Amino acid sequence: MNITLLRRFVALTAADLHAPRAAQTLGIPLASLYTSIDKLEAEVGHPIVTRSKSGWTLTPAGKLLLIEAQQQIAHAPAPAAKTGGPAGGKAKASKGKGRAPVVKGEPKPFKKRQGR
Repeated sequence: MNITLLRRFVALTAADLHAPRAAQTLGIPLASLYTSIDKLEAEVGHPIVTRSKSGWTLTPAGKLLLIEAQQQIAHAPAPAAKTGGPAGGKAKASKGKGRAPVVKGEPKPFKKRQGR
C-alpha cells in the first residue's frame, strides 16, 4: 500500500475523522484527502469509513487498517524534506528602456513624434 495514503488516513483519524481539519493539518486540498480515502478503500476492497450527516465513523475494516497503517508508518523511512520554495513562472522579458508614466496631452515618452 502507498505510504502517503496511509499517512493521510492516520491523520484523518487523529483529527477525530474531521476531514477539513485533517486536510488543513496535512497542508493539502480537501478534495485530495477525499480522493486518498477513496483510493485506499478501493485497495482494501471494503469501506473503511461510513459517511453520514452526523459525521464519519470507522468501520471494523477501518479499525484493522488503522492498526496496520500505524505499524507500517512506524517502520517506514521518514519522508524526504521539501527542497526550496514553490517553483516560479517565466521571467518577464525586458521591454528595452524603462517605462515612464504617460501624461495626457504629451507625446509618449522615449518615442519620436511621427512626422507627416
